[in-house]
Amino acid sequence: MRVLRALVVFGLIVAGGAAAAATPKPFVPSRAQFEQLFPQRIAFYTYEGFVQALAAYPGFADSGDEALDRREMAAFLAHIAHESDQLRAVREYNQANYDSYCRVGPGEPCAPGRQYYGRGPIQLSWNYMYLAAGRALNLDLWAEPDRIASDPKIAWQTAVWYWMTQVGPGSMSPHLAIVSGAGFGQSTRSINGVIECDKPGDAAATAKQARRVGFYTRAATLFDVTPGQQLTC
Repeated sequence: MRVLRALVVFGLIVAGGAAAAATPKPFVPSRAQFEQLFPQRIAFYTYEGFVQALAAYPGFADSGDEALDRREMAAFLAHIAHESDQLRAVREYNQANYDSYCRVGPGEPCAPGRQYYGRGPIQLSWNYMYLAAGRALNLDLWAEPDRIASDPKIAWQTAVWYWMTQVGPGSMSPHLAIVSGAGFGQSTRSINGVIECDKPGDAAATAKQARRVGFYTRAATLFDVTPGQQLTC
């Protein structure tokens, strides 16, 4: 009887180990892959800050479908490459726009003397977005918007937060656009659809979409996954 019980316990341990081994793991690019995608990145955008930010959102690139997870990471980093000029821009380049991102509405004030132009890897913009991101991350980004441009971890956190939770001008978050199969084009719509989508005759909008798709296909190739359908919006 003792032998039987020992075998049963051993069987449970083995089964438990197998189950643990089968637990989905998020797809995180290696440091070498990160460097290959962003060979000209500035020192501010650290690999460590990127990895730390990912840990706060376990659903990101962690569906249990390895191909889908690789595709989501490729899509995320493609948009990052476009938005941040391949991780070379901490702040929006066009300083003439710095005072243009204050939308005053119920519960959406602008802090005196503060500007809410694009910052970070996804170029977070507008006072209401800084408010929302700060609340989600338990930070006062409304009063201290430049923390996004001075702390690499916070910068990456705002990008992952937007990717996972925000609809923007689209109908779903960029994360959902990829995991639902709606496609890379729908993730573009959720990030910058007002500027880039539904403008077939606009050369600038077409060029921006093409640039995003170029970054995406390159990342997908590096991660050994197909890019899927619906690449443009």
